[in-house]
Amino acid sequence: MKKLKNLILKNAFLNLFLLLGMLNQLQAQNQIIPLWNKIPGEIKAPDYTEKETVKDGKIQSTTLVTTPTLTVFLPKESKPSQTAVVIFPGGGYMHLAIDKEGTKVAEWFNSLGIVAFVLKYRLPSDLIMKDKTIGPLQDAQESIRYIRQNASKWNIDPNKVGVLGFSAGGHLASTLATHYDDKVYETTSKVSARPDFALLIYPVISMQNEITHKGSQINLLGQNPSSELIDSFSNEKKVTAQTPPTFLIHATDDGAVLPENSINYYLALKKNKVTAELHLYENGGHGFGLGIGDTNKYWTKQCEDWLKSNKF
Repeated sequence: MKKLKNLILKNAFLNLFLLLGMLNQLQAQNQIIPLWNKIPGEIKAPDYTEKETVKDGKIQSTTLVTTPTLTVFLPKESKPSQTAVVIFPGGGYMHLAIDKEGTKVAEWFNSLGIVAFVLKYRLPSDLIMKDKTIGPLQDAQESIRYIRQNASKWNIDPNKVGVLGFSAGGHLASTLATHYDDKVYETTSKVSARPDFALLIYPVISMQNEITHKGSQINLLGQNPSSELIDSFSNEKKVTAQTPPTFLIHATDDGAVLPENSINYYLALKKNKVTAELHLYENGGHGFGLGIGDTNKYWTKQCEDWLKSNKF
């Protein structure tokens, strides 16, 4: 009887130890970091509160974001000088597709040995921002600076910090890639906000009326933006030789965000002799995430190969 009790106690302690280990690993994998001590250009709006859509215990999407955060996803094995990617989920600058274009993508990066961060960025709103056109860019710039400043904590090479953006998140990623030097908030940091590479997946790039995603344009720039504002956020017009190397994918039959967004950005990169690769798929429409069917289902392998060939 005594031996049986000892065995039961031993198993109980072992199970508790394993459970604590799993919890610690889970906590490390999903550490959530507030991005700002003081949010720039913030307007306090007590009735403006974040709303999450949850399914099977997982946050699928979120809207009305007031407190930007970085969620950290670490590979199972930590190596020196790791690459990091900040993920900007899409959602037309109206909501964030946190699961399909955030969490799932972070887990895929982890499988490649890459540290991933999902940025829950503020969505443009006159209710909480003094200037809604730069609110998301403020969060994007600060996310890169924060990761570089804390790179040693996660064994990250500060010269291998890139961004990935889907749809409107692709607009934010390409805005950061072309507006990283814009002074959109006061900072004493001397750390660059320029990403080392950009991965743009069915991205909104342009705000030009002929090819833009109208919902994204209205949400970011307002109902009747000036031609100067439209030009400023049409990122195909802002490419320089310093724009980071870029990998782009788009489906030809994308009716929500026309493939001309990616094509024109690619041509601007080529003109400026920036390393770039563009994949145009026959079909797949819009919002296919990591790709599950049609001709786009292999984009993740092509992206992995591009990262390897560019030493990321």
